[in-house]
Amino acid sequence: MSVPPQPPQPPPPPHPAAPGLRTGTLTTADISFFVVSAAAPLTVMAGVAPIAIMLGGIGAPAGYLLAGITLTVFAVGFTTMSRHVGHGGGFYAYITRGLGRPAGMGAALLAMLGYNGMEIGVYGLLGSASQDTALALFGVEIPWLPVSLAGLVLIWYLGYRSIDFGAKVLGVLLVAETGILLLLAGGVLLDGGASGLTLDSFAPANVAVPGMAAVLACAFAAFTGFESTAIYRREARDPRRTIPRATFIAVAFLGLFYAFIVWTVIQAYGSDKVVQAATDDAGGLFFAAITTYVGGWAADLMHVLIVSSVIASLLAFHNAINRYTLSLTEEGLLPPVLGRIHPRHRSPYLAGAAQTAVGAVVVAGFALAGADPYAQLLLWVNTPGMIGLMALQLLAAAAVLCYFRRARHQEGVWRTVVAPVAAIALLGAALALVSANVELFSGAGTGTNILLVSLVPAVFVLGVALALRLRRTRPEVYARFAAEPEGETPAAREPATR
Repeated sequence: MSVPPQPPQPPPPPHPAAPGLRTGTLTTADISFFVVSAAAPLTVMAGVAPIAIMLGGIGAPAGYLLAGITLTVFAVGFTTMSRHVGHGGGFYAYITRGLGRPAGMGAALLAMLGYNGMEIGVYGLLGSASQDTALALFGVEIPWLPVSLAGLVLIWYLGYRSIDFGAKVLGVLLVAETGILLLLAGGVLLDGGASGLTLDSFAPANVAVPGMAAVLACAFAAFTGFESTAIYRREARDPRRTIPRATFIAVAFLGLFYAFIVWTVIQAYGSDKVVQAATDDAGGLFFAAITTYVGGWAADLMHVLIVSSVIASLLAFHNAINRYTLSLTEEGLLPPVLGRIHPRHRSPYLAGAAQTAVGAVVVAGFALAGADPYAQLLLWVNTPGMIGLMALQLLAAAAVLCYFRRARHQEGVWRTVVAPVAAIALLGAALALVSANVELFSGAGTGTNILLVSLVPAVFVLGVALALRLRRTRPEVYARFAAEPEGETPAAREPATR
């Protein structure tokens, strides 16, 4: 018996495309929140600015302005090149364009060291700051490790959620921490300070002092992470405009805000007494000032907001690391599983889980070794991270110069030659200053400092060696490293105006 012919079957439905990051989401303000939050303005001011005053005297505010000017000059070339680079890999894509794939892979590993170092070490600060807050407000001593581990879980969850959710959280936290500093400044200005308001901090005689080198080192460290705007390219609205605007807004805000707040604290004590006050009690300098000029309740609030400032910084760095991890996964340098995007939140959630696991291992390791959460976990892990990110800035400045010397473009000489050359000189000097004064940041002895600083060139060389190996063994991976996204090439973009 014959079998009747079967009607043709329809083709199977196409396999749904894997979810990607949530594009066109972040505004200039959102990206600025990420960048400024990473710098943790309240923590930097209350925790580091007193040291700058102690070492550099009343000229310390000028140091923050000089650092801001230097990074603005760097941002000129960096943001100009951002119009010619469509890749979302941040610094390493820029360095690859200008200096080649080996340098780009070295920069990629250096970025992972830098951002992970800046985040993981801060879990120690979260523990110690929470201890200080509990003791100041309630008179109780709490263990730091449970707080740091709880912080790991909280940051994982916030990073797991959508990027716009994280931007809203950071916006609230950033407004709170800058608000308390402005409240302090307002109290000092309305009262007229300890002995009248003066501009002595900006007099050349007070700026050109031997301790200014240490102030500049502290000031440059206070801007760490401002360049991470480029990491959010794929999620930004109109990235050709959003990224440059957010970069300039972030660096200008930080430079002016830091200088203004440090100046007001000097006015609070008086130019003749503030250095001694910082020497006697650096950790209490801001708290004593806000108690005097605003009230004890404001000092209590400042204690709480320092903890929230640390949380904001952790979230900002966590999001940056997740996007670097995603990019390196797409390059074929990391396991593909880390590149999965959550179907609902559109976040690189497995990259975030892996970063949280690494952080938990490091934090637990320091705790088991009996290390101090501030003096060792924070300072020892942050130091190579900070130096690594500064080295990336220097490499990126060199990449801008080299790229525009070869590429056909319609950019002006100021953006493509003068500003990059000036940035190379200034950032090179800044990196030398920080390296020469590394004990200010690590609090460690000579042997430990040599090890911490040496990690930076060692990781970069490791990345270069990886690139050379890939060129021989996996040429297809090497060839597509930091390639422009499909359909988006520099030649396809409108020529930039001069």
